Amino acid sequence: MTDIWQITVFTVVAACVSTLVMLVPGLGLAWLLARRDFPGKSVIETLVSLPLVLPPVATGLLLLLAFGPRGPLGRILASAGIDVVFTPAAVVLAMTVMGLPLFVRTTRTGFEQVTRRYEQMAESLGATPWRVFTTITLPLSANTIAAGAALGFSRALGEFGATIVVAGSIPGRTRTLAVGIYSFIETGRDADAVLLLLVSAAIAFVSVFASNRLSRPEQ
Repeated sequence: MTDIWQITVFTVVAACVSTLVMLVPGLGLAWLLARRDFPGKSVIETLVSLPLVLPPVATGLLLLLAFGPRGPLGRILASAGIDVVFTPAAVVLAMTVMGLPLFVRTTRTGFEQVTRRYEQMAESLGATPWRVFTTITLPLSANTIAAGAALGFSRALGEFGATIVVAGSIPGRTRTLAVGIYSFIETGRDADAVLLLLVSAAIAFVSVFASNRLSRPEQ
């Protein structure tokens, strides 16, 4: 039972951290794709959505190649004394990369639903783009942004393929709910695997339910 509790707490904390990490780049990408037309926009849209269609193991391999000891980003971080691969940071990294596309897609929809008239009125009164974004766009899109965050959290919570490649399955260090289920099945601990399944399903149900409620148009 101690293993179950430790894995659950670690996974929820890592998923929360990854959701916070994806907020700033996710909001920026969602706003850019919703509000601007520019050369290469289709390429950016494709790159953002790529983790949704690539096998998660392939995404994990790309992260391993980039952040491993011989990877370009891994060497830079290593020179600063920072290791990513097979650490809790790798778990957060994998969760962020896999959850970001869902957050961006949901949030982009929210930005597109905001009536431009309100923003244009604020601009005509001399408001700066940043002020318009923080006082008009964000408040009007708050529910959808929260829905996107809940959906990104849900995806992060269930991440397996990328995590197992870039973070491994180190007990007490990088083992998440999904990885734990696989590891317990592999070692014959079926009862513990089922218990982790129930915990994972319960948390995922609550977060997806919240996302659906938040994304529902106000009556």
